[in-house]
Amino acid sequence: MTDFQKFFCIFLSLCFLGILASEQRDFWLQGDVLGQLPLYRYLEKSAEDSRESGDRETEELLVEANGSYLVREIQMSGETEDELSFGSESADREEVGTAGEAGVPEEENLPGDIEEAGDPEAATAEDASPATAGDAGEILEEASVLPSPVIDLSPEALSSFEYVMNQFYILDSGTATSESQINALQFLEEDLTMEQDSSVPQILIYHSHSQEAFADSREGEEEDTIVGVGSHLAGILTEVYGYQVIHVTESFDLVDGELDRSLAYDYAREYVEQVLEENPTIQVIIDLHRDGVSDGRRLVTEIDGKETAQLLFFNGLSYTADQGTLDYLPNPYIEENLAFSFQLEYQAALYYPDLYRGIYLSGLRYNLHLRPKALLLEAGAQTNTVQEVKNAMEPFADILHRVLSGDS
Repeated sequence: MTDFQKFFCIFLSLCFLGILASEQRDFWLQGDVLGQLPLYRYLEKSAEDSRESGDRETEELLVEANGSYLVREIQMSGETEDELSFGSESADREEVGTAGEAGVPEEENLPGDIEEAGDPEAATAEDASPATAGDAGEILEEASVLPSPVIDLSPEALSSFEYVMNQFYILDSGTATSESQINALQFLEEDLTMEQDSSVPQILIYHSHSQEAFADSREGEEEDTIVGVGSHLAGILTEVYGYQVIHVTESFDLVDGELDRSLAYDYAREYVEQVLEENPTIQVIIDLHRDGVSDGRRLVTEIDGKETAQLLFFNGLSYTADQGTLDYLPNPYIEENLAFSFQLEYQAALYYPDLYRGIYLSGLRYNLHLRPKALLLEAGAQTNTVQEVKNAMEPFADILHRVLSGDS
């Protein structure tokens, strides 16, 4: 290379550096001139990988360290109602469903991704028998765990409406509540015990959305759906705790073999009312669902060394922000319903602080008016495995028994 050529290369390099230092540098950067340089691309990708890795590590640490603060983390992370249960990724949620019979607006559809309608074998309450408590010969025993709360459950803390709402509740934007309605100390004073009598049915389990399935569910296998989870729960409550349970496996979200949830709550209510009329000793009603979440979320924790799906309790307030009190959906048991779900979550906070996700408050009724101790329970989501969700039934049965027996 001649001296002239060397000089010319140095001159061009200085010009390039001068341009970068000038007011025109934004043009070069925005035009992605630097982005064409291999060294620049390598350094930029390394920085992005580092940021992404740091974000993932931070998120994992937050989840691990704050399992019991799940509700607060959901709210603080900006997770909207579109990502929360009851209607997150599901296509079937609407604030007010299609009109039911006699022009009465149908109650809100619950979530859960739309599954292909199968042909599960339907059974009435009379001939439905609970599954055995242990899958594959597993022997379950009554839980013997010690209290291990990780949040403040003192009367002073629970007397704060703001604290209780932050720690225990998720409020749907379509409804509203108040300090007079959400009173944790009053909820704990409610006597929700019942005298156990194994000679008569006392607990009813049913599924408004019987077709809800899980990540590894086998098509056409009822035991791999939420109905199978209900059978597992019925077995635990029967064999371990001595309750007599009726498990309704009837499908309310199939119409002519096709999935249709527009009137599922109407159909379920009519059926359950008949079961209650024939079995007036039933005091506890559980409508068991699974949630619908984004595909990247897994609602799982570890309990007793087992991967366990997390639980969400649900209450309807028969009150919406735009319509006020919904007189067409009367519920004389709203206070008792609220106390029931709160006592269950309180027991979970004592004994299984990573199990619960919160109590979701929404505007409609969800057939919770059928009994004072009526509950809508979301067990896991479509991203959980069948076994993870069945594993959650063991701690749930424990906290349910603690509430019903008064053994806390």
